Amino acid sequence: MPIYEYAATDGTKIELIRPMADADKPVADPEGKGRTFTRVMSTVAVGGGGAGASAGAAAGGSGHVHSGMCGCGKRRGSCGGGA
Repeated sequence: MPIYEYAATDGTKIELIRPMADADKPVADPEGKGRTFTRVMSTVAVGGGGAGASAGAAAGGSGHVHSGMCGCGKRRGSCGGGA
């Protein structure tokens, strides 16, 4: 089952393993404080040079998350790591 990220209006975030059919259903507050958590888009960080970069290249991609970004996560050329 996939892991989904949920947030409350106060900014508190939680992650849950749920069936895809339940992904967008609201989640009751696990701490019992009366908050309701709704699903948010999760962000993924990818570092250069590791297995993830190889998998991206093998799948026909360049292995880069964004063409303007270096593998270190900074804008291309700002880290001194090349073009």
